[in-house]
Amino acid sequence: MTLQQQYTAFKTIMIREFLRFIRIWVQTVLPPAIITALYFIIFGKLIGSQIGPIDGYSYMEYIVPGLIMLSIITNSYANVVSSFYGSKFQHNIEEMLVSPVPNYIIILGFTSGGVARGLLVGCIVFLVSLLFTDLHIHNLFVTASVILLTSILFSLSGLINGVFARSFDDISIIPTFVLTPLTYLGGVFYSIKMLSDFWQDISLINPILYMVNAFRYGILGITDINLAVSFSIILGFIIILFSVCLYLLNRGVGIRT
Repeated sequence: MTLQQQYTAFKTIMIREFLRFIRIWVQTVLPPAIITALYFIIFGKLIGSQIGPIDGYSYMEYIVPGLIMLSIITNSYANVVSSFYGSKFQHNIEEMLVSPVPNYIIILGFTSGGVARGLLVGCIVFLVSLLFTDLHIHNLFVTASVILLTSILFSLSGLINGVFARSFDDISIIPTFVLTPLTYLGGVFYSIKMLSDFWQDISLINPILYMVNAFRYGILGITDINLAVSFSIILGFIIILFSVCLYLLNRGVGIRT
């Protein structure tokens, strides 16, 4: 395929993925805003009022970056895993695989849908947070790049889950038993400086910790983790996951019988 044809294929998949979740925005975009508002009320207002400042910021201000990142992670992941498994279930993914469209274009197309939903939900949650606290972005470049890279990373993760899923129940296993615990233990609601040395060392194994702290630096200008290390880990995971996705599609894992 020529570059123009590849771009057309990518654009077609991307538009399809965007329209797929935006048509049912009441189910895909609205719930994260409502859930996050409840987090702000319960943790920020009720519980946060009993907790002192963290690194010079009120508890409400401190948890805002983590809650935005939580929404971006879960929605980027959920969009791709459900979409890719839906394509398998309806047997239209085979049509893509036997077409001249390169597999990396298919991966980029599905990933773009997850990124679009992650970015959209992240922006909406950010606007909701302004109802509860006054935020000023400390570093726009860091903020935007972390959002984009995190959306890409978890979109790729969702595609891998979609490849191996054999039923609709399988697409909820990883989010429930892996993604949610790692996210809640990734510094969303607390600073790892509050933990003992042993648990700080354990927390450093969690990759989500680096994303949350990098994003917190972009918003507030504070972080528990070196920024260069955070970006290196995020980029490293993206490269690894993209390579895994490409390998799985090339081998037809979970698709060809």
